[in-house]
Order: sequence, then C-alpha cells, then structure tokens
Amino acid sequence: MAHKITTHWKGGLTFESDNPSGKTVVMDTAIEGQNQRHGLSPKAMMLSSLAGCSGLDVISILDKMNVKVDDFKIDVEGELTEAHPKYYNKVLVEYHFYGSDLNKKKCERAVHLSVTKYCGVMEMFRKFADMETKIYYHIGTKR
Repeated sequence: MAHKITTHWKGGLTFESDNPSGKTVVMDTAIEGQNQRHGLSPKAMMLSSLAGCSGLDVISILDKMNVKVDDFKIDVEGELTEAHPKYYNKVLVEYHFYGSDLNKKKCERAVHLSVTKYCGVMEMFRKFADMETKIYYHIGTKR
C-alpha cells in the first residue's frame, strides 16, 4: 500500500504537509536570532511518530486483553549524530503506565508485541538507530 503526501512551502522556512487522513501538519525549524516558530521540527516529528505508532499498538492490545489503565504516556529521546546528515543513531522509548491495579505482565506483553511485531515505525528506526525500551509503573497516581 502506497501513501502519498504533498508538502507545500508557506514562506520562510515553514512548510505544510498533508496526510492520507486529510489532516495537515505545519513544519519548520529553529532560525538563529528568531524566537517565533510556526510548526513542528521534522526530526522531532519522527520521534512523535514512533511514540504514536507504538502507543496505538499498546492501547489496542490492552483493550483486547480487557486491561484498564488510568493513564499512559510514552517519552522518546533521540540522540543525533554529530556529522551531517544528522540522524538519530540512539533512541530510548519509555512507556509509563498509571493506575491503582496495573497488570504488569499484560502491560509488558503489550509493549513487547508492539516493539517486536506490530510497530512499523519502530522497525524503520531499527534500520538506522540503536533502540532501547523501558517500562515504568506508577501505582495509584496519575501523571
């Protein structure tokens, strides 16, 4: 299945890109001496895509397992290479589960299935980055 997007220059260093869903996203980058930003950084959006892809998997899997969590978040940290073209060569994905009665075994299973089987963005990242994942449980608290 092919996806096609169109990215349109909006002036300066700002671009707007569509998505097969019909939604759009604005992208730009930091410009020295200028504080105003109009969009998201393309490289950082890659990390957001990774978190979104895996998060969708984890929540879907937990739902099928009838596992309830009070809250869930994913932190992703990427380390860029020093030389151009700069790319993420090390990525840490941290899964945070919140709840008073968390089923740790099933949460771990859901993360494992996402990381090893279902998340295509994770698989793409493996082609160029060392990947590390961690799971944290926050009992009786909400973030």
